[in-house]
Amino acid sequence: MKTPKVLLTFLLSGLMTACGGGGGGGGSAPASTPASSVAPASSVAPSSVAVSSLPASSTPIASSVTSSAASSVASGAPAISAFIVVDQFGYLPDAKKIAVIRDPQTGYDAALSFTPGATYQLLNLDTNAVVLSGAAVSWKSGATFEAAGDKAWWFDFSSVTTPGNYAVVDVERNVRSPGFKIAADIYQPVLKHAMRSFFYQRAGFDKQEPFAEAAWVDGASHIGTGQDKNARLFSDKNNAATEKDLSGGWYDAGDYNKYTNWHAYYLVALLHAYAENPTVWGDDYNIPESGNGIPDIIDEIVWGFDWLKKMQNNDGSVLSILGLAHASPPSAATGPSYYGPASTSATLTSAGAFALGSKILATLGNADLTTYAADLKTRAENAWTWSVANPNVVFRNNEGASAGLGAGQQEVDDAGRATKKRTAAIYLFAATGSSTYRDHVDANATNATSWVDVWSEPELTAWLYYASLPDATSNIATTIKSQYQTALNANHNWPAVRNADDPYRAFIGTSNFTWGSNRTISRKGLTFHNLIDYNISGTDVAEVRNAALGYLNYIHGVNPQAMVYLSNMYSLGVHSSVNEFYHSWFTDGSALWDRVGTSTYGPAPGFLVGGPNPSYDWDGNCTSNSPNSGCGAAAPNPPKGQPAMKAYLDFNTSWPLNSWQITENHNDYQVAYIRLLSKFVD
Repeated sequence: MKTPKVLLTFLLSGLMTACGGGGGGGGSAPASTPASSVAPASSVAPSSVAVSSLPASSTPIASSVTSSAASSVASGAPAISAFIVVDQFGYLPDAKKIAVIRDPQTGYDAALSFTPGATYQLLNLDTNAVVLSGAAVSWKSGATFEAAGDKAWWFDFSSVTTPGNYAVVDVERNVRSPGFKIAADIYQPVLKHAMRSFFYQRAGFDKQEPFAEAAWVDGASHIGTGQDKNARLFSDKNNAATEKDLSGGWYDAGDYNKYTNWHAYYLVALLHAYAENPTVWGDDYNIPESGNGIPDIIDEIVWGFDWLKKMQNNDGSVLSILGLAHASPPSAATGPSYYGPASTSATLTSAGAFALGSKILATLGNADLTTYAADLKTRAENAWTWSVANPNVVFRNNEGASAGLGAGQQEVDDAGRATKKRTAAIYLFAATGSSTYRDHVDANATNATSWVDVWSEPELTAWLYYASLPDATSNIATTIKSQYQTALNANHNWPAVRNADDPYRAFIGTSNFTWGSNRTISRKGLTFHNLIDYNISGTDVAEVRNAALGYLNYIHGVNPQAMVYLSNMYSLGVHSSVNEFYHSWFTDGSALWDRVGTSTYGPAPGFLVGGPNPSYDWDGNCTSNSPNSGCGAAAPNPPKGQPAMKAYLDFNTSWPLNSWQITENHNDYQVAYIRLLSKFVD
């Protein structure tokens, strides 16, 4: 039996206070004027606090409203409720638009309750006019959604297409959703923030105004003596003959290390994001290369390739990793940089990235990029040649003798190398037209796309890309597309969407809420949108776009936390976004950057955090005979012991509470989100 609960109006700011306490840098909600709620630059958004970032009590809808809305404000302006969740950026005019009303049954908020009133309204905040009235419709006849521990209702306002600022109002309860927009361009400034995170992740680059917002200015990092420009082999640290200039690239995540396998894939994902929707990418993201006539995403891709080129040896092999020192801010790190040896997996992933880069950069009509692309093509073929001759060279960083070199483990097994080889062959065929690569692809194409899920999405995209090439083997290309279409009709794909198996409209299945679940959410949206991007016949474009948008809406606030899972987005008017996350720069306890409303600035905007992770636990030290004092009496709950979608805490506490399992950013999450988001930017 469910424990009886008290009906109450539960403000979002109150929820974030509860979620932010844990072991983070600050337990309070954002101040009424978050110190860091500024845009990265005037070309992105004005540096001002939007009214919807203020506490609900400071955000009246209007002093007077039309008579049809009078009942909704009779007892005062409706407060913003955590029980009415929406995409806090907004909705495209032609999109499906559904506010989710939630009543917690299990999890950290189970003692709270919300039953929708009889009348829901969509209120235009610009005109104070009620533009739609109706009832919230129960999801699955009052069933509890296990993954969230919530009962749910839907209020569908898809019929409203007029641009403007809106809120969903529960008339009887006198509460409302956060404000949001309906507009064709709502996601463009979000995309700019998300892409600019790579600028802030640049290693060895001086981040100064006007390109860096004043709050996040920093000098070039890791270019001192013994650092990236003079990196040495980790196993021969005292030998100056091993020194290499490996400066540049991006910090990988909340740690500063640079992992070749992952870095090369980020380039592949960004290249696909550009190629799948090339007209949406501007030259005005306020990075140092802006205004040069080249889309800024391409400039950022070139920055990434400049580092990957340095990692390639003369024989075509590619070094596996560069381990960096850590400090806050990054320029304060003084420790040496060490690299790991070449590996087959790093070389194959790089071969694919070099090849796809050469194919796409050569199409831009820029003489310098055409020359650059030709060099990438040569590098791709050299990497392939080395990897074919050296198919099993493995290097596992941060284990045994390499302990401390990096943090995450990027090495793969035999099956993983085979996958990387197939993918590299696809991109090499695209770049060269050589039958050598096509033959390898065709020989391994059996059942290539017969299983569609998030864990295989990068390879699935590569196969669909192959099927789109004019010189691909015709019957294999046809089979790839038909298999993909068939696989989407099975299991947890279209059936889950069409049966509305997730009231939050972002079904991935409870078991898929793992470390980095927000990447999983993003990739799931991509599996649907691939039907459009790769011209698979019989596709209902509107249905596909609405399915993919459900996953984007989830990241933007349609979730049990009623939170935008991007850092510090208050400058764009959201009510609740990530206030702190695990990152070596925005470190726990930092007086400047730890937490919005507590630190002077909080973290930089636009970083996607890992998201709910029900496997979270504190460090094993905390259950030892001599636990660290930072452990506290128990593992923070939440995130521990929660339904999958509630296994989240807005905190930034490193060892021994290990917040990185929940809130660390990762470029892998970022590229998946950016690629999905870009589908909905005009």
